[in-house]
Amino acid sequence: MRVLVLGAGGTGGYFGGRLAQGGGDVTFLVRPARAALLRERGLRIRSPLGDADLQVATLTVEELPAAVARQPFDLVLLSCKAYDLDSAIEAVAPAMAAGTTLMPILNGLQHYPVLDARFGRDNVLGGLCFISATLGEDGSILHLGRPASITFGERDGGSSARVEAFAALCAQAGIDHRASADIGQEQWIKFSFLAALAAGTCLVRASVGDIVAGEGGAELMAALHDECLAVAAAEGQPVPEKARGIARASLVQEGSDVKASMLRDLEGGRQVEAAHIVGDMWRRARTHGLQAPLLQAAWVNLQAYQRLRGG
Repeated sequence: MRVLVLGAGGTGGYFGGRLAQGGGDVTFLVRPARAALLRERGLRIRSPLGDADLQVATLTVEELPAAVARQPFDLVLLSCKAYDLDSAIEAVAPAMAAGTTLMPILNGLQHYPVLDARFGRDNVLGGLCFISATLGEDGSILHLGRPASITFGERDGGSSARVEAFAALCAQAGIDHRASADIGQEQWIKFSFLAALAAGTCLVRASVGDIVAGEGGAELMAALHDECLAVAAAEGQPVPEKARGIARASLVQEGSDVKASMLRDLEGGRQVEAAHIVGDMWRRARTHGLQAPLLQAAWVNLQAYQRLRGG
């Protein structure tokens, strides 16, 4: 399976790098400056799960059409931020030749109708990942914490040759992965957790541990999670009890240094995915006539932040 990974940032760089480390046929579609850095220094991963220094194949947008004409890719792994989706679509479009599959591992759900409209629903797998990673000042991929997993599957359920092929590639690379027969439920398990985490940590501007250390903090995080779970149920994707319990435990864990990547972006003065996560969850609540005052407070707060930074 030939894989094209859009970008070599924290998420795409980590998973694409691990696939390459395991012997996979992986190419990174990157900007010229990033391509030059990767040629000079290689792809560097610094992780509690093991460091890696890899020489990897790269392409720029200008080079992609000719490369595809020589040999098409089987899978495009899309790992951009949601607010970069339009430019990402244009970048990978030449690779989406007949028979090529696209797997997004973006946060949220809003990108699927856009990708379906451009490339066709049958060509878009469902996907998600759990990882906290960022780029260091020297361009290294810094994996923060130990979780690093990827989940994927056919959006209409069941399995397929392409899902099994990617699962085999992940297994070969030693990547924690799950080929799911119900990717829709997996997406809502993550979306409900992530929206609560992002809303809570961004609203308070603190990690989970710092939030729950204060009076009423654990109740705040639990109430946010309840609002998100209610939306999931209204969307026809109720989160199973076991998954609810695991997520809730993480959201109210004492001493936890976990914070949403959205908060790290906010702290760094960068653009955030607020509209695609917290905003989307609140709008879905409103569509179903659900009261979600805490999601609304977080969404209003994040909109003000975006306006103040001029975005």
